[in-house]
Amino acid sequence: MAFTLETGDLKKLKYFIDCALENPTFLNMPQLQFVKDFVEKFGGTVPPGQFNGGSAGGKCPFGGDAGAKANEPANASVDSEDEKSLSDPESDVELDMEGVIEADSDPAQPMGNYSKKATEEEVEQASELRAQAASAYGQQKFDEAIALYTKAIELSPGNALFHAKRGQAFLKLKKPNACIRDCDMALELNSDLAAGYKFRGRARRLLGDFELAAHDLRQACKLDFDEETDGWLKEVTPNAKKIEQHRVKQERRQAERKIKERQRDQRRARKEQEKHNASSGGSSGEFSPGAPGNVNISDILGVMKDPEVSAAIQDILSNPGNITKYASNPKIYNLIKKIVPGGDVGAAFGQAGEKAGEPSEPKPKKDSADFVDDGLD
Repeated sequence: MAFTLETGDLKKLKYFIDCALENPTFLNMPQLQFVKDFVEKFGGTVPPGQFNGGSAGGKCPFGGDAGAKANEPANASVDSEDEKSLSDPESDVELDMEGVIEADSDPAQPMGNYSKKATEEEVEQASELRAQAASAYGQQKFDEAIALYTKAIELSPGNALFHAKRGQAFLKLKKPNACIRDCDMALELNSDLAAGYKFRGRARRLLGDFELAAHDLRQACKLDFDEETDGWLKEVTPNAKKIEQHRVKQERRQAERKIKERQRDQRRARKEQEKHNASSGGSSGEFSPGAPGNVNISDILGVMKDPEVSAAIQDILSNPGNITKYASNPKIYNLIKKIVPGGDVGAAFGQAGEKAGEPSEPKPKKDSADFVDDGLD
């Protein structure tokens, strides 16, 4: 049986197939046996199960064991889950904050005038002041040690070790920010000074900056290993690893969120496009009663309950040419009229007859090109 499918008919066929995909058990209904046979003829299978003939609802007009899922869009649950995952709050990493202190906020300490070039006498004086500062530090006179290091820095600017040792004294006074400022200057003057990394790493640990602390202490051990630095590194490593793992997890989560947002937007765009296509085609895309060419699936299912009709359809499917046998059967005639686009039943029966090798209406014989009527008879 050959006929032309219009755009609207193709949309209805797509809708029928979508329904079958959502609730394939309705193909096990006796009146749709011919569809099931069609699927299996091409190697497909229909899932076993009895169709519950419930009230139609949602997109699929057949109801049944589609249940509540048939009443909502296919991607509704997916969108809902995506929205939930996108809105989930990011968890905080649990750290051991023992030993973390409040940051100091004192004004910045003098750093010296580096445009000044120290004389030999000033260098010697600065060296003597450093010795005095080390002595005061040993006596736990940390304020005095800081003052002496400051004088040494002012006399001989550019000495990285003076800044690192003054930073160490600031650590003893629980002033990690002041220590970090001195160590930053020390490393600016000498990037290979292990003491600058060591004391800055310890200061960062006191502030709770465990990742940065681990980086500095690891670098200090590479440059000049000592037991104290290694002990400080071991102390901060567990928290530093937790922070790193948490950061990697959050970066992966953000990447997944972007993917889900893109997939959600694509689904929404497809749905909008389907709506647009349906409206521009002059059809809602659903089976509905109306003029010939608009298929009412409920009517068709009702007719196919008739054993005579069901048997006839099976016969036609086995050999399309057999349709001509039912040209005078009003049941088959009316069914074909509902299915054939435009209700052109004559075209359907005629085309099938020609394919089956049955004679069609006689066509007028044209005069042969070899015969010429010269009017002599």
